[in-house]
Amino acid sequence: MLDILRKGAQGWVAKFLLVLLVASFGVWGISGSILNAGSDAVITVGDTVVSPNEFRLAYDRQVAVVGRQIGQRLTTEQARAFGVENQVYSQLIAGALLDEQARKMNLGLSDERLASLIAEDPAFHDFNGRFDRNNFQSVLRSVGMSEEDYLKNRSQVAVRTQIVEAISDGFKAPDTMIKVLAQYEAESRDVNYLLLTKANIDPIATPDDAVLKSWFEDNKAKYAAPEFRKINYVRLLSEDISDPAAITAEAAKADYEARKDRYTTAETRTIDQLVFADRAAADAAAAELASGKSFDELVTAQNRSAADVRIGSFSKASLPDQSMADAVYAVTEAGGTTPVIDGQFGPVILRVAEITPETSKSFAEVEAEIRQELALAEASQVLLDVHDAYEDARAGGMTLAEAAAQQKLTPVTIEAVDRSGQTPDGKVLSDIPESNALLQAAFEAGIEVETPPLNIGSDGFVWFEVADITEARDRTLDEVREQAVADWTAEKTIEALGVKATELKERVAKGAELSAIAEELSVAVETKYGLNRRGADAVFGDAAVASAFSGPSGLVEVAKDASGENQILLKVTSVNVAAATTAGSVSDQQRAQVSQQMADDILDQMVARLQADYGVSINRELADLALAF
Repeated sequence: MLDILRKGAQGWVAKFLLVLLVASFGVWGISGSILNAGSDAVITVGDTVVSPNEFRLAYDRQVAVVGRQIGQRLTTEQARAFGVENQVYSQLIAGALLDEQARKMNLGLSDERLASLIAEDPAFHDFNGRFDRNNFQSVLRSVGMSEEDYLKNRSQVAVRTQIVEAISDGFKAPDTMIKVLAQYEAESRDVNYLLLTKANIDPIATPDDAVLKSWFEDNKAKYAAPEFRKINYVRLLSEDISDPAAITAEAAKADYEARKDRYTTAETRTIDQLVFADRAAADAAAAELASGKSFDELVTAQNRSAADVRIGSFSKASLPDQSMADAVYAVTEAGGTTPVIDGQFGPVILRVAEITPETSKSFAEVEAEIRQELALAEASQVLLDVHDAYEDARAGGMTLAEAAAQQKLTPVTIEAVDRSGQTPDGKVLSDIPESNALLQAAFEAGIEVETPPLNIGSDGFVWFEVADITEARDRTLDEVREQAVADWTAEKTIEALGVKATELKERVAKGAELSAIAEELSVAVETKYGLNRRGADAVFGDAAVASAFSGPSGLVEVAKDASGENQILLKVTSVNVAAATTAGSVSDQQRAQVSQQMADDILDQMVARLQADYGVSINRELADLALAF
């Protein structure tokens, strides 16, 4: 996930310099009065400054945007891991550089144009697509932004847009470049290769204590125990307060009688059908049946099989052709036939091959099920009363366990669990109600701090409290020795295999044949035809594909395979140039993407030039102070 978000940050100038208001609308709320902007600035570019308040607001917005992408509210540690602070610096520096350039160029925006831009923003429109001041105020209020701040920021964005559009608006990549890129993407290669595995090297000896200890010290972070928390929780669902035993036999019996058809399975009949060309043929067949000829003989006479005439099993109500229903169910025993019937597709004679009688479950068979259903229905009616009574008990000083016992709820204790839902022995707890939300909230709460309940679906609740915290720590080697030995061995195996592959590469580069090396190793020379630069390959993986395209025909390379555990020794035997590919083969969407990427590059270069011209001063201490509030 980190890689995905970091890749998404590439081309940051083009993506962010116009959106310092960044989709603020519709994200989690932020505070618009965290700090009063003082005389000092977090970022200074010439006469343009970014105040601590502006920095904090931009930071909160970016945290909200990233949080929305991953579907959860970010903690401070997660925001740092995702590089949010650096993203905000990049955004604000780009904006400040453009603002300073606009100031130097005396660019501005009239009040009329600003009003027009705001009126055109669909975020502020009513159902008729017109600007609505109430919507405008509501949206700003929801994101904690004053009208004054919004007008200032919107004006800045509009002025920056003048510079950006002058540089990149309408830019189109030339056909020559489109053609070159298309041919580059369409090129394919034929490759001979050997797949080298740990079977091709000597086994790695078990490390002695000194070697293992030294390696463990360098890698102990991989084995660190995360923070664990002991959590008590109480779940409230209808099933938790239902009492089937409280349902009287009379009530259960009355429900059974009222819905008896629910426990009855209708009679079904398995039907065979013979269709005739006309009524005369059907009547003749009926006469043959009456004289003793069997239905099966009629089937054979029509050159049909038993499967051909079987149309299925049906209750009387479910027969596809209801005009047949009475006749089919008038047959008294299995094997009997109907008279000629005028069906949907012509005259037919039907045989009832099997009869499955109607069955009904007795009250005794379904009494427990009925009691459970009635108890759940009653429980759903009083669930909110139980919720309120529990809350009142807690407000009155009862502990979680005492309040639960009063409402006949069962408290559950999780002795130790980390943020991901794992216990110290690595077991994943799959039965925690609203697991993601509960764990996130529990790891933000203090010990024995009462918290609001979390919702379970549309009609359930779960209360929790943190009973104890076991801080994160480094595990000792003795605790993880078995795993450490396995990991050390795997690492050294991969290293040794890499060395072996490199040695073999040098031999091939000096003239040795792959076939000769393959014979030495008792492996086969394999071939990939038409290997594509961007195509996913289950054996090569991204690394080996990239290596295969890193040089000309005859190239010899080694790379890890798709699993990362094996090595591929490859030789490019043919480069298939896509000479017939032209710019015309590129779709409009792909052209637009290339043009946008080139425009992004131009904007990046412009901002880099502005930074060199004007310089940028950053007060990180003031920024840290802004984030501390």
